Amino acid sequence: MKGTVRPVAWCLAIALVALPIVGVLRGWFAAGRWPVTQLTVQAEFKHVSADDIRAAVRPRLGKGFFALDLDAVQKAVAALPWVESVEARKRWPDTLQLRIYERQPFARWNDKQLISRQGLVFEAPGMDGVGALPSLHGPDARLAEVVSFYAETRKAFAGTHLQVTGVALTERGSWSVGMADGAQIVIGDREYAGRRLRRFLDVYPQLLVGHTDGFAYADLRYTNGFAVRWPQAPAANQGGSPRS
Repeated sequence: MKGTVRPVAWCLAIALVALPIVGVLRGWFAAGRWPVTQLTVQAEFKHVSADDIRAAVRPRLGKGFFALDLDAVQKAVAALPWVESVEARKRWPDTLQLRIYERQPFARWNDKQLISRQGLVFEAPGMDGVGALPSLHGPDARLAEVVSFYAETRKAFAGTHLQVTGVALTERGSWSVGMADGAQIVIGDREYAGRRLRRFLDVYPQLLVGHTDGFAYADLRYTNGFAVRWPQAPAANQGGSPRS
């Protein structure tokens, strides 16, 4: 039995190797055979348009089912500004299936770009219509630090009625915080940020007495206190001179 099984196994192996070669020679898998003409897309579109998808994919359609390059299709669609990732597959005999995931903007970066929830900075059409997002500013090389500081600042203000809408870092390393009502808090060096914010928030309820409109500007860069400017009122100082 062993002597007969082995030749059969070899014949099967040779056939499996030879079949694709024969198919190519006879045109079974030719580039134009069984063309892919149908496109189905699964996605929750907010910013990517169907026209953009069709324009990216159209040059690849019309090729034979076996000649269609899925990697090329994925790269073409992934190059669209609002696309985070793409899954592409073929369904016999003539259909290309795409699953597209859009980028989810997390914040604005320096008023001209967006940051995705995956931490990628990108530019895209329709940025002005995205809606309310945190506004983050700083040197590009310190993006991760700015995002981290924003998260820390929001945590520090949790439990208060003050809403943080953004943070900024200057080239000289000074931090500031923007509030929903337009007020600004200048903190200075990050090394002192936690202590200065706690000191300010500890006395903030008392500061509000007699000031229904809230403050317009607070400078926490003082040795033993801080300065507060109220809307249409002179600045009130506590402590010594400011430092960065």
